[in-house]
This record gives sequence, structure tokens and C-alpha cells, in this order.
Amino acid sequence: MKNNHKYPQKTALITGSAHGIGYQLAYIFSRHSYNLVLVDKDEEKLAVIAEELIQEFGISVKTLVKDLSISTSPEEIFTELQQAAIKIDVLVNNAGFGTYGVFSETDLTTELKMLQVNIVSLTHLTKLFLKDMICQGYGKILNVASVAAFQPGPLMAVYFATKAYVLSFSEAITNELEGTGVTVTTLCPGPTASEFQKAAAMEESKISHVNRMMNSETVAKIGYDGLMANKTIVIPGFRNKILAKSVKFAPRNIVSKVVRNMHETRK
Repeated sequence: MKNNHKYPQKTALITGSAHGIGYQLAYIFSRHSYNLVLVDKDEEKLAVIAEELIQEFGISVKTLVKDLSISTSPEEIFTELQQAAIKIDVLVNNAGFGTYGVFSETDLTTELKMLQVNIVSLTHLTKLFLKDMICQGYGKILNVASVAAFQPGPLMAVYFATKAYVLSFSEAITNELEGTGVTVTTLCPGPTASEFQKAAAMEESKISHVNRMMNSETVAKIGYDGLMANKTIVIPGFRNKILAKSVKFAPRNIVSKVVRNMHETRK
């Protein structure tokens, strides 16, 4: 299905766009006449996706092969787009990954990279693109957190903490941006069928059982709709909404025990 608009008016930048939710968001934005800037470290997959979207929707797609665990990547992305005179109307901070295991035994180098991707690069990209959005009086930011943001996460302690940061940060700047024409939406999915579980080495955990997961296409659509509706927080799925709300009323030590049980290996 070719796009009837030869020159779509707006451009969306999506990080972590080669797989999972980011990949599905790329298709959704394409169907709605957005040009795209796709950022991922998977060069081969990015090239394939870009060609598919160009052929199917007739949009412009720029790919940037960047590893967001490297601290210089956000500045490089911003500079390259400025040099190419590409203005970003929608920023989707989707890139992120997790680690699984007892904190005292997990790999520190991996966790420091996770902090860089999930927190530092997300914050850095938001800082860089936000000022131009404010100046033009329009912009949308979608930060992908997780239902993990609402609770502590034994066996995924650092990952859960990064998502709590994303939620808190996003809610705070949402308040600061009132009246500017710029909105911030935080997407908080529950377990989603993607390559996340394999990358985090948690395929055998109870929470990774496929019957408990939403698919990434559904999560992406709900996130896109929430972004366009200017919602502050979007939690896909009734079960996930209940989980996020219920932890407010339970003692924190009980919540930790429940989450620990969900993360234990299936027997």
C-alpha cells in the first residue's frame, strides 16, 4: 500500500527499531504517513526494514547504526540529523534491555551498559531534541518504560530500577511542558513476546511463559494510540493495569516477594 502523500509532513525517530515493539512502531508510523529515522545497532536488519517501508508506504527512511550503550551515540545522532536538515517531530525512546539473576552474581559491565541505554541515552536524546520541539511549539515524546516501573524487581533489580527512573522522569517533564505544545507519554507494557527474554537470559522464568505475554504488535498500537491522544501513562492490557494499581496498596516487602516468585525458574 503506497502512501498517497509524497512528502509526509512529520518525522519520527525510533530507537531500538530493528526488533520487537520498536519494529512494530516503525510500521505504525509509516502507515500514518510519517518519515522515519530508525536507530539500532543491528545494521543488517535496519537495512531490510527500511527497504520494506520505503517500498510499501513510499516514505523516507533514514537509518543510523548506533549502539546506545556508548555514551557518545546520542550526540552523534543529533549532529548527523542536524547536518542532514532533518527535523524530528516525534521522539520514541524505545531502546532498552534487561539482565536476569541475583544482583551479587550478575555481570557489572552488562549492567553499566544497561544503565547507559535505559537511562542515560534516553535522557540525553530527550534533552537534545526537546529544545527544538519547544521552539517550534510542537512535539511528541514516547518513552518506553514497563510495569516494572511500579515495583521493585528481585532477580532483575537494576532493570526494574531503570524503568522506575523512566516513569518518574517522564511524569516530571510532562508537568514542566504544560502549555508548550510538547507532550510526553510513557508506555508501560507488561511481559511482551519479543527477543527481550532471550537477551536477558530469562527464558525459563515463570513470567516469560508465552501464555502470559502480549504480542509486540498489540503493545505498539496501544502505545501509538496513547501517544496521539496525549496520554501521560499508557499500560497495555487489563491484567497489567490491575498489577500497576494494586502494588500501591500492598506492603513493599510483600510486593518484592510476589515479583521474586514470578521471576523464579519454572520447575
